[in-house]
Amino acid sequence: MFSEFLSTHRLAIIADSRAKVASRPTPPATSIELETGVPLFLDQLISTLRIEESTAARPPSDPQIGLSAARHGKALQEIGFTPAQVIHDYGDLCQAITELAVKLDAPITADEFHTLNRCLDEAMAEAIAEFGHDREQQVAHDETKRLQIFAHELRNLLSNSALAIEILRSGRVGIGGSTGTMLGRNLGRIRDLIDRSLAETRLRTGITVIEPVPLSEFIEEMEVSAALEATARGLELTVTAPPPGASIAIDRQILAAAVANLLQNAFKFTRSGGRVQVDTHTDAQRVSIAIEDECGGVAGAPEDLFAALERGNKGLGLSIARRGVSANGGEITARNIAGRGCIFTVILPRLAAPPAA
Repeated sequence: MFSEFLSTHRLAIIADSRAKVASRPTPPATSIELETGVPLFLDQLISTLRIEESTAARPPSDPQIGLSAARHGKALQEIGFTPAQVIHDYGDLCQAITELAVKLDAPITADEFHTLNRCLDEAMAEAIAEFGHDREQQVAHDETKRLQIFAHELRNLLSNSALAIEILRSGRVGIGGSTGTMLGRNLGRIRDLIDRSLAETRLRTGITVIEPVPLSEFIEEMEVSAALEATARGLELTVTAPPPGASIAIDRQILAAAVANLLQNAFKFTRSGGRVQVDTHTDAQRVSIAIEDECGGVAGAPEDLFAALERGNKGLGLSIARRGVSANGGEITARNIAGRGCIFTVILPRLAAPPAA
């Protein structure tokens, strides 16, 4: 039987398959693919063929074959294989088996070769399907976790806001006191949370609406909301007016959410009574918006701050900001000024001016 042929010549088939995998230009072979993957592929194929050969009726697709291949696909995923590697390695293995059978003039019938190809097809299909199934589960888990975080933050802010309103209604405190300040701050955070979630949703789905926007108009809109946040926190906000005439082609909502995240981080970590400064510069090709805080500086490379949720301080907002700026064709750079603060700069392409009439 064909499975016995594979078992007998197992070492020769593994050596030939490894040589084919190693010489493949793309996807490049990995050490775990060569040392562990090739024997796993062959042993799984031998097991699948034995199941097929033991089935007297030889159905078009035996459930056990699919189950075996699915388990194999899961094992490959756990050790770091990609779908492309799975497909190519099965192909290399099939070629090595066929060449050895021809070389040895092995008495293998056309039906047995047909069975080999069908088992390979079934194994590849089930292995790749397992990759997709695990990916769907991970996406669903991430989405559930994201919604839980959003609901938890929103509930806390709404609860605190409702409590502040009840205190103000009692007449015991005035709207201009700390309770009124807390209410205004919470409402601002609710707005920012919703804006951030909407921007993140649009980034995940790839929905962007690019339109030309005057740079001065964008900076002015940003300054209005930022000034309220700075006042509520007792900070000074300085915004330099951009040069007249400059425009950018952007998705206004996504870029506004990205810049707002940078400003929120700046306000959050600037020392009490400190200053946040926004400077805008332009040249013939680019526009830059630099946001400087007085957080005292950070340890390590400033670029590390962009890792989502890293160290729990400036993570998620900066990750969303970088994705938002990237969706608008730009980039964010970070610079650390030891003992003083950080400067995050948004760099965007400048929209070419229309030709003069």
